[in-house]
Amino acid sequence: MLSTPWSRGFGLQVPIVNAPMGGVAGGRLAAAVTAAGGLGMIGMGSTATRASLAEQLRQVAGRFGIGLVDWVMRREVGLLEDALAAEPVLLSVSFGTDWSWVVKARDAGIATATQVYDGAGARRAVDAGVDIVVARGAEGGGHGEVRLGTLPLLDAVLEAVSVPVLAGGGVASARSLAAVLAAGAGGAWVGTRLAACPEALTGESTRRALIAARGTETRVTRVFDVAAGLAWPRRYPSRVLSNDFVERWTERENELAADPAARRELTAAIAAEDLRVAPVDAGQGVGMIGDDASAGEVIANMCSGARSLLTRWGA
Repeated sequence: MLSTPWSRGFGLQVPIVNAPMGGVAGGRLAAAVTAAGGLGMIGMGSTATRASLAEQLRQVAGRFGIGLVDWVMRREVGLLEDALAAEPVLLSVSFGTDWSWVVKARDAGIATATQVYDGAGARRAVDAGVDIVVARGAEGGGHGEVRLGTLPLLDAVLEAVSVPVLAGGGVASARSLAAVLAAGAGGAWVGTRLAACPEALTGESTRRALIAARGTETRVTRVFDVAAGLAWPRRYPSRVLSNDFVERWTERENELAADPAARRELTAAIAAEDLRVAPVDAGQGVGMIGDDASAGEVIANMCSGARSLLTRWGA
């Protein structure tokens, strides 16, 4: 099996953690990733509630982690406490600047992680007591700062801190996994590739769209957050598959915010999974998805392929 000092020390068979994608990474996906030797994460996104966390926890099995969005955690009173009470082995909280949650997790004996976008951010996280930092590159799907690509970011973060660093953003194949491990990452934070697996919460139309998409078909935008009235800070836009709604409203966000008809259109499209309007989070690794293989198959193929490549490169 493929391993790194960090993955072995954390009790994993393979250096894979699924990104805690809101609305995608539920208990079934977390259980499947853990069963495959990695660490499965339950993702609580921008619409998370205590009830939705409880529902996904009922489906998890084995060791698992939980990922929270900072501003959602503060709005939904009790969500952090419920997450800690579930006794995950890892708690990830991102998109915020208040580190008080780190102390609470440490007191509960739970390891902590957060996404960072440059070396300075990594140092701030480590100074606050975070145990693991995730270097999330601009290629990544969903929300995040668009500052550096994964490899330049990973280089900067590894230079800045001495704690374990996981690499996220565009890691969707054996070759990209081998690349980030060869560069020094302790493991990979894999999102988009696992979103197409049958264990994910992804709807069937969205799964087909991910499989069919090319890596050049993503777009960074705020239009879905603006239309839905979600309180995402401006510096965290979302990388999605481009569609009619993105093309129509990009650079017209002020008009969009004042258009209730657009909000109704988006709500209806999400309910109907009409992907001409509804969002599909996807990173630039989406072009590496060729099928709807199970999470176990995806992880096994990525890791066996990466091991072969690393052995060949070493030779």
